[in-house]
Amino acid sequence: MKTSRVSIAAAIAAGSVLVLSGPAFAHVGVQPVGEAAKGGYATINFKVPNERDNASTTQLEVNFPIDQPLTSVMPQDVPGWTVTVEKSKLDKPLTVHGKQINEAVTKVTWTGGKIEPGKFQQFPLSVGKLPESDQMVFKSIQTYDNGEVVRWIEEAKEGSAEPQNPAPVLKLAAPKGGDHHDSGAKADEAKNADKDAEHGHDKAASEHGSDTTARALGIAGIVVGLGGVAFGIASRRRSA
Repeated sequence: MKTSRVSIAAAIAAGSVLVLSGPAFAHVGVQPVGEAAKGGYATINFKVPNERDNASTTQLEVNFPIDQPLTSVMPQDVPGWTVTVEKSKLDKPLTVHGKQINEAVTKVTWTGGKIEPGKFQQFPLSVGKLPESDQMVFKSIQTYDNGEVVRWIEEAKEGSAEPQNPAPVLKLAAPKGGDHHDSGAKADEAKNADKDAEHGHDKAASEHGSDTTARALGIAGIVVGLGGVAFGIASRRRSA
């Protein structure tokens, strides 16, 4: 009896977890392909599951944060869907790759297609230059063919439960490679390595020169010694 009660309780608990966590998996979300590093460029996918059993998703509108302007947003073709990219003037122009940018993308909308019940669709974008912050929030609006509109615009607050309609959040990773200080340190290390190599080369050359001189002097001494021996022998023969 105790074993049965424990099994039933475990099953109920597991079912409750599934029920409570089920809707969370159906949220519109955004994920990078690989890694989205601060200050770099990345490909990101907006994943849109259909949450309704009696309606299909026919439109997705993604709003870009105006305080984190992206100067480059390039959509990838999605069969059956038409994409529209909207830009707005920037209050403060940006300088990217030496060029001044006066506008940035503020909204991307996909229409014309259909995500049927029980299915999902991904909408890829190539974006950059990513900000230096830890994340980006893309408030999105999902529209169904029965006229229903779901606004995924609520921002999660630290220490609070996940909101009912959370906005897609893109987490940004640390930039690849070192900063300028690291680059400078590496350059100094390289210079020092070159100096050490040059010093070693000079030292080797000096040692090689000294060794050659010593050998030459040694050979000259032997020659002189042999000459002295020959002279001595000749002198003895003359005396005899």
